[in-house]
Amino acid sequence: MKKIAVLFVVIALIAVFFILDLHHYLDFSYIKSKQVQFTDYFHAYPVKTALIYFLIYLVVTGLSLPGAAVLSLLAGAIFGLPVGAAVVLLAATCGATIAFWLSRYIFRDFVQNRFGDNLAAVNRGIEKDGAFYLFTLRLIPIFPFFVINLVMGLTPMRTSVFFVTSLFGMVAGCIIYVNVGTQLASLESLGGILTPGLLFALLLLAIFPWIARKAVELLRARRVYAGFRRPKKFDRNLIVIGAGSGGLVAALIAATVKARVTLVEKNKMGGDCLNTGCVPSKALIRSAKFIAQAKRAQQYGCEPVQVEFDFRKIMQRVRRVIQTVEPHDSAERYTKLGVECIQGEAELKDPWTVAVNGTTLTSRSIVLATGASPLVPDLPGLVEAGYHTSDTIWDIDVLPERMIILGGGPIGCELAQCFARLGSKVTQVQRRSRILPREDPEIAVMVAQSFQRDGVQILTEHVAREVVQEPDSRVLICSHKGEEVRIAFDTILVAVGRKVTSHHTWDKHLQIEVQKNGQPELNEFLQTSYPNIYACGDLAGPYQFTHTASHQAWYASVNALFGRFRKFRVDYSVIPWCTFTEPEVARVGLNEQEAQRRGIAHEVACYDISDLDRAIADEEAHGVVKVLTVPGKDRILGVTIVGEHAGDLISEYVSAMKHKLGLNKILGTIHIYPTLAEANKYAAGAWKKAHAPEKVLSWVKRYHAFERG
Repeated sequence: MKKIAVLFVVIALIAVFFILDLHHYLDFSYIKSKQVQFTDYFHAYPVKTALIYFLIYLVVTGLSLPGAAVLSLLAGAIFGLPVGAAVVLLAATCGATIAFWLSRYIFRDFVQNRFGDNLAAVNRGIEKDGAFYLFTLRLIPIFPFFVINLVMGLTPMRTSVFFVTSLFGMVAGCIIYVNVGTQLASLESLGGILTPGLLFALLLLAIFPWIARKAVELLRARRVYAGFRRPKKFDRNLIVIGAGSGGLVAALIAATVKARVTLVEKNKMGGDCLNTGCVPSKALIRSAKFIAQAKRAQQYGCEPVQVEFDFRKIMQRVRRVIQTVEPHDSAERYTKLGVECIQGEAELKDPWTVAVNGTTLTSRSIVLATGASPLVPDLPGLVEAGYHTSDTIWDIDVLPERMIILGGGPIGCELAQCFARLGSKVTQVQRRSRILPREDPEIAVMVAQSFQRDGVQILTEHVAREVVQEPDSRVLICSHKGEEVRIAFDTILVAVGRKVTSHHTWDKHLQIEVQKNGQPELNEFLQTSYPNIYACGDLAGPYQFTHTASHQAWYASVNALFGRFRKFRVDYSVIPWCTFTEPEVARVGLNEQEAQRRGIAHEVACYDISDLDRAIADEEAHGVVKVLTVPGKDRILGVTIVGEHAGDLISEYVSAMKHKLGLNKILGTIHIYPTLAEANKYAAGAWKKAHAPEKVLSWVKRYHAFERG
C-alpha cells in the first residue's frame, strides 16, 4: 500500500504538470525569450536564484519530466560555464538518484519477481560491471537520461554506486550543454546543439572506456604472462589435464569440433566417479537394498526370507560393475573419437606448455580438470589407527563388525545405510545438529528415521577429538555438550568433505590465484588468473557433482577454443542433485531453509507420497514432493522430492525450471496411471487448490443452483 501511495503521488504530480501546462515554462522558445529577465534576477539575487534553479531541476529530473536539456542551456545563460556546470551537475545527479530510487521502491520487486529468471544474467552483469556500463551511457547525452535512471533502478546496483558514477559520468554532457547555453541568444533550436561533428566526438568519448577497458585487460594479461615466452606456434589447440567427468567431456567436445586435443590422466580414466565414487557406491547400494527388501518379504505377502551372502562376493560384484562401465571412459574409446590420450602425470611449465612423461606439449589453451580427494581431518591418532575414505573403502573384502562413519553429508549417509543393511554395527558421528544439513529439517528427519530402522546409530552434535588404541579395540573419543563420549570400532570411514589436492600440477612454475579452500579463483567464463587456462569439475566447484562437471566442461572447452570470438558465462541456475539413501532425496533450485536464509519470498506446496496409489501398491508409501513457488504465481523456485526413485522423478521439474514452465503446465500434462511420476502432478494440484478462486467459485455455485431451478 505504501508503494501504491507513492506511485499515486508521482502520477498526480506528473498529471498536474501537464494539466496546468507547466511544461510551457520549460519550452525552448519561452526560456530563450526570458533569458534577459532570468539573468537580471540572478545578478540581483544570486544565491536565491541558484537555489530556485536547483530545486526546479531536481523536481524535473526526479519525476522524469521533459525539460532537463533546456534547463541545462538556461544554466549556461544565467550562471556562465563554471558555476552553471557545477549547479547542473549536482542537480542532475541528485534528481537522477531520486528517479532511480522511486523506480526501485515502486517497481523493482515486481519486475524481479516476475522476470527474475530472464534477468539473472543482467543482474550478474550489473553487480560485476554495472558502474562501467552506467558510466559509458552517461557519456552520451543522446541517450535519454530519464530512461537510464528508471532502468537502473530495477537492477541490483547500489544507490551510492549509481550516484557517484552518474556524478562523474555526466560531467562531459553537462559541460557541453552549459557551454552551448552561454550562447543561448544566438541558438536557433535544440537541434543545433548535437551537430554531426559533436555526435561523432561524443561517440568516440563513449567508446573510449571500452577501449580503455580492453587495454587494461591486455596490460593485466601482459603482467600475468610476464617472464614467460609464448610459443610462436602450438602443437595442439587444447590440452585437458584430468580424465574424470569434466576432463572427458571437455576433450570430447574439442574433438567433435575437429580441434587437436590431448587428454592427460595420471591414474585411471573415468576419475573418481567411475573408480571410487558414483559407480561403485551405487552398485553397493543396490546390493544392500536387495538384502533390505528381502527382510520385508512379509509386506509383499511372502514368507520371511533370510538372505545368505558373502561380503567378498558383493565387493567382487562392485568391481565387476566398474569393469563393465570402464570401456565407456576408456582411452581406446576416446582415441577412436579423435582424442589423443596420454597416461602420465602432467606439469605446467608455463601457461602454454605441459610436460608429461619427459615430453613437452604446447597448446594455445589448457583445461584443468584434476578433481578433488577426500578431506582427512587432523585428528590425533587417526593415521596410527588406520582409516578409510570413499577412495579406499572399495578395497576391503571383510565386512566390518563395528564401523564408524565420520560425517553426515551425502557420502557419509549413503555408506552408513549401506553397511548397516549389510550387517555392520554402524555409528554415524556428525558434528552438526542433524545429518544432511543442506536439506530442510523435516527432510533430514525422514532420512534419519529410515536410518534408525536400518540400525544406524546417529550421534549428532558430537565432535571427534582423538582416536586411541586400547588393548582390545580402537576407540574414537568425542565431545558432546561438554561430556566425553567413547565409541569402539573396527573400521572408521572418514567422509567429512573433499578438497583440492592438485596444486603440484602448476605451483612450481605458475602463480594461479586460489581461494581459501584451494580451488582456483575463476571468473564467470571459468578462466583462471591466466586467461588461456580454464578449470572445471571438482577442482572448480562450487558444486562437486559428476553432472555439474560435465556441464562446466562445455563452457570451459568452448570458451577455450572460441573465446576470442565469443565467451559464454557458466550457468548454475538449474543444478539438480540426489542423495541415494533410502528414501532418496532429490533437489533442484531453492529449498525452504535456503529461501528463508536469503530472504526470498516464496510459497510452499506439498504432496504426501503416502497417498499415491503406485507407492501404496509397491509398499513404498512414504516421502513428499515439496515445491517452492513465487507468491501468487506458479513459477517454480525449487523442488525437493523424498521417496522411491526421487532422483528420477525430479527430472520433470528440472526440465520445467530450465524451460520456464510453471506448475500449471505440469498439472495440464498427462501422467501414466499408476506411476510414481503422478506425484509431480499431484503436487502441482496441491498448489492449484491453494490458489483456487473462491469468490468466482461461489458465484459458479450460485449459477449451478439457478440452473437446477
